[in-house]
Amino acid sequence: MPQEIWDAYTAQRYDTPGVGMFAPEVVGPTVDRLAELAGDGRALEFAIGTGRVAVPLAERGVPVTGIDTSPWMIDRLRTKADETTIPVVVGDMATAVAPGKYTLVYLVFNTISNLLAQAEQVACFRNAARHLTPGGRFVIELWVPELRKLPPGQQATVWHCEPGYIGLDTYDVLNQHVVSHHFTFDESRQAQLSRSPHRYIWPAELDLMAQLAGFELETRHADWTGSDFTEDSRSHVSVYRTPH
Repeated sequence: MPQEIWDAYTAQRYDTPGVGMFAPEVVGPTVDRLAELAGDGRALEFAIGTGRVAVPLAERGVPVTGIDTSPWMIDRLRTKADETTIPVVVGDMATAVAPGKYTLVYLVFNTISNLLAQAEQVACFRNAARHLTPGGRFVIELWVPELRKLPPGQQATVWHCEPGYIGLDTYDVLNQHVVSHHFTFDESRQAQLSRSPHRYIWPAELDLMAQLAGFELETRHADWTGSDFTEDSRSHVSVYRTPH
């Protein structure tokens, strides 16, 4: 369950200022693109977490509201921005309602895959649509399932390896489920393991979910800087738009 994954321990260890997904070269292009898409309007972040993106986006002058299911992650956010600066609704991103209307709703860093059923993911699209003004946009950053690396009989792929860290995914291809395993270790014999379950989504399936909620695909790129999305891309940033 989300509240079991995003608990007090995880929230305390989540922020890694200046490195990883908090590195300027990661956060900067994300905020640049979202600010451009928000225009003069307001933005709503589903699964706002500790404010990795919301805080710098608000500092750029975009009014940001958040939805998140974890009170511990929100507590970490509150060390960076108060409720007046970035209001947050506690609840599920597939059903919770934030006050007002927005020109932009966004989900970053694969978060839609934390919803473990297709119906929940479709509900997330519909929830985004109900928050948007006519012509508003819903932006999703999501990884592409790496099943081409999974030969018959093998259930796991190593997706990242560096000194002190190994990340691997175990797949249940029947149910489109994957569990990400994160191993961190040092020179001792002890290692720490954390896991997170996901339901992976192919781009074409994501587009169908968008159609069911009344969206049309506007653009799809391989990253936040606008690189071409190809058959070898490991992730994508998809922008969906509601009718005017």
